[in-house]
Order: sequence, then C-alpha cells, then structure tokens
Amino acid sequence: MSPPQAPDKAAVDAAFPIQGQILPRDHAQALQQGLCAQLPWLDTDPVAGIHPIKVVQGSDEHALLSRRTCLLLRVGAERADELLALAGLDLTVGAHLLRLGRPHLRELLPHSTLYAYRVAAGSADEMTFMAAVDRELAELAIGGERVCGKRQRVLASGRVLDTFSLMLHALPPEQSLRLQQHGLGPHRLLGCGIFVPHRSAAAV
Repeated sequence: MSPPQAPDKAAVDAAFPIQGQILPRDHAQALQQGLCAQLPWLDTDPVAGIHPIKVVQGSDEHALLSRRTCLLLRVGAERADELLALAGLDLTVGAHLLRLGRPHLRELLPHSTLYAYRVAAGSADEMTFMAAVDRELAELAIGGERVCGKRQRVLASGRVLDTFSLMLHALPPEQSLRLQQHGLGPHRLLGCGIFVPHRSAAAV
C-alpha cells in the first residue's frame, strides 16, 4: 500500500442523484471507466475518488438500486463547476445506464470517527494490511484508534484486489480533514481508501 501524493487543496463531495434500476454487484471498474471517459482528469487528480455506490444487499450477480441512491465523487474544490456538465448525462456502467441528476456539493467536515467501506490491501492477511495502514498514517501524521473490518474482494483488470473496511476514531479535527482529503492507499477511483463520517464502530 503506497500513499497518494499529498494534495494541499480543499476537497468536496459531489452527490449526483441517479436514475437506474440495476448494476452489476462488482461494478467498480466499469464505473471508473465510464466516468473517466467523461472526465479524463479523474485519472491524474490526486484528490479524486469515486465512492462505492450503495446497492441492495444480496448474493446475485446483479444488484438493485434504491430510489435514493446517489453517485458520490470526491474532487478538488476547484473542479466542482466542471461536474455540473454531467447533469442529465446517461452514463454507461457495464451494460447498464445511469442517468445523472444535478450534483449537490458537500463540504468535508471534521468528524472524530471516519469510516472507509474498503481500503486496498496488498494481501488477504489482516496483520500485514494493518501494518501497512499504520505506516501510511504515520507518514500523514494521523493518529486515532483503528478498527479493521471485514475483507472484501474487487475485480479490477482481470485480477482480484483484496480490501478491508476500516474505521478510525478519536481523531482531532485537523487530522480528520487531512485523512478525508488524502485518503488511504491506492485505487481511489475503485472506491478504495475514501473516508466518510460515521457515528458508530458497528459499521465495521
């Protein structure tokens, strides 16, 4: 796990209402490809990240979308206006279409407890993963208490990527904002290493 280059600029989350009925349950790479085709700078922007889309739980290959599902992008604040051009776009994700609504911007706020649905790991071993997390957090001068959650797998470029969910709590405000802006580990465009506020460690 190698840290991304440290962004010094402020970041925001852009929430797009979406219209769609179904997505492949493992759709992270198809979503990345669809968005990068519309916004090529996503590939090189160190702040940019694509939050995992929440789908209805189940074991089928395809998953239903709820009517309140949103697509969330984390971008540098100076990029926010460029996202307005995506309103009304029919975005192809695999063989499925998502129609994007007008985005709403959300400022990143300091919360003492942050949660990442998945953080990329170099292996399926939890101890190895947590050692890499500790090293990267030390480089970012971020403390807090860490709770490792369940292991998941993401298919990317024909190979399986191991990930773990991760929670940090007891974070001072400036460290909370730094972690949200920097993220943790690689593959942010696959939904990895993106932290959001959370109230309870039960999510892990």
